[in-house]
Amino acid sequence: MRDKQEKRVLWGRVLLLIVAGCATMSAQSGAAFERIKALEGQWKGKSGDGSPATTSFHTTAAGSAVLQMLGEGGQYEMPTVYHPDGERLMATHYCAAKNQPRMVLAPASAATSTLRFEFLDATNLSSPEASHMIGVAIEFVDKDQIRQHWTSLDHGKQTVDIFDFVRSRN
Repeated sequence: MRDKQEKRVLWGRVLLLIVAGCATMSAQSGAAFERIKALEGQWKGKSGDGSPATTSFHTTAAGSAVLQMLGEGGQYEMPTVYHPDGERLMATHYCAAKNQPRMVLAPASAATSTLRFEFLDATNLSSPEASHMIGVAIEFVDKDQIRQHWTSLDHGKQTVDIFDFVRSRN
């Protein structure tokens, strides 16, 4: 009888740890999503090579998604949608390379000043060697400054493009 009780207590504790772990992941993803929502508005800045760059963030779909538009109105305009997916936070990037990488928030990054999204999979990717994004990081410099690191992979070669943005006040 005692062995059965001990097993029940043990399994109860294991289940409690699992539920607590899921709740923590959800809380981390939720906090990260709120940080992205706080980026609402227009941003101006420059790319790593010094050329002018713009981006904007817009909360949409009854608060369930944030649309980032990089290079809005330009030849290489690219939207990225940040959205919850169950317990995780996703970023789906609609690339000028005509594929759609899906990235997931690295859980450890949710508690830091940089949110890192890592490659999960992609739609419309002609081959694993074709050029595509494999990561994006949003570094929160302060409430009015961010730095984004966009990492791409092309035939085994990684490239990181860095953008520095300041919130527009007009």
